Amino acid sequence: MRLRSTPILAAAVLLTLAACGDRSSLPVGAGVGPSPTLPQPKKSLIPTVDIAPAKGWNGGKPMAAQGLEVSALASGLDHPRWLHVLPNGDVLVAESNKPQTPETKKSGIKAWVMGKVMKKAGAAVPSADRITLLRDADGDGAAEVRTVFLKGLHSPFGMALVGETLYVANADGIVRFPYKTGATEIADAPQKVAPLPAGLNHHWTKNIIASKDGSKLYATVGSNSNVGENGMDIEVNRAAILEVDLKSGATRLFAGGLRNPNGMAWEPQTGVLWTVVNERDEIGSDLVPDYLTSVKDGGFYGWPYSYYGQNVDERVKPPRPDLVAKAISPDYALGSHVAALGLTFAEGAKLGPLFTNGAFIGQHGSWNRKPLAGYNVVYVPFADGRPNGKPVEVLTGFVDKNGDALGRPVGVAIDKAGALLVADDVGNVIWRVRPAAR
Repeated sequence: MRLRSTPILAAAVLLTLAACGDRSSLPVGAGVGPSPTLPQPKKSLIPTVDIAPAKGWNGGKPMAAQGLEVSALASGLDHPRWLHVLPNGDVLVAESNKPQTPETKKSGIKAWVMGKVMKKAGAAVPSADRITLLRDADGDGAAEVRTVFLKGLHSPFGMALVGETLYVANADGIVRFPYKTGATEIADAPQKVAPLPAGLNHHWTKNIIASKDGSKLYATVGSNSNVGENGMDIEVNRAAILEVDLKSGATRLFAGGLRNPNGMAWEPQTGVLWTVVNERDEIGSDLVPDYLTSVKDGGFYGWPYSYYGQNVDERVKPPRPDLVAKAISPDYALGSHVAALGLTFAEGAKLGPLFTNGAFIGQHGSWNRKPLAGYNVVYVPFADGRPNGKPVEVLTGFVDKNGDALGRPVGVAIDKAGALLVADDVGNVIWRVRPAAR
């Protein structure tokens, strides 16, 4: 009996030790902007774990910035993660979560601890594997029409419409469907376009965006590990953005060394591709800043060998000084462990003069930092195609005074009327932010 209880006792000890991890020592804002402060890494046997337990809104709602107000476009969804606004104004919502993979079935104390952490965060629910359509037919800011648009998918995430073809990024590949304007469901079987790296799938979300001429898709693929600890042979075409030629289905590496890219958007003035990236964990509350960056064709951004340019991660063996020498520094730090996921530029937004030229970013919130960071939607102002100024909080209040997560923002999009939409996968709501009524 004593032997059987040992793993449980050890796991309890691990959880206790993790809760007593290091705290941030940087001044507020020091890890944000084009030149963030990067302290020395802090190594520990047990990573810091501090996460807001998922509770839900229970009738409440987040707080919008001055001059704005927020309401629910739709509620009662099933773990809504990502958004796509169709040309006719219909909103597609990917209701999705991590697929069952060998990783999710692993045993051992660390796996048990991380499973408890994910459950506490609200991230352990089964995947609905569907895309839901929302339609605000009368323009009152609430969806009167809600239909199952696509079902039977495999942890869907990114969506892109090119002409009369809708592309969907499942966890293991891109598929396509015929689409007709105004359709409220698609019954056609999916047609395969291109596979995407899957397998262990440590980071399962796959986002896609179409090129301006509609000839290519760009797909984000996160890493299979924190810092390559599972071996680099399973990281081929991962921690990357891939380019998919839609005519041939051929795939090539567009940019690498991006640990976990998610949101992508074309900057309106320059036409350059930008993305937000979740950086590595377990070297302290102040490392490493997640970031917003332009993406260069053929560029390498460091993972796993270095971070924020050419700062070597000593944990990675064997080292690769040749790749570190090529590592590009990101354009703009968002703060450590904020979990930046959603990204959309303000093109088409009608939220007032403060929000006309910049990027909206959904920050899902930290688990490996004290105090908590993220759990909000921020706006980074731009000028001449580049970040220009400090982030502005657009939507807050996702964590209450008791430290509980009422919601967690993920995907963001601008709707046809110019309002900001935010997918909340803990509150199970699509929030709609618009100018406040006078």
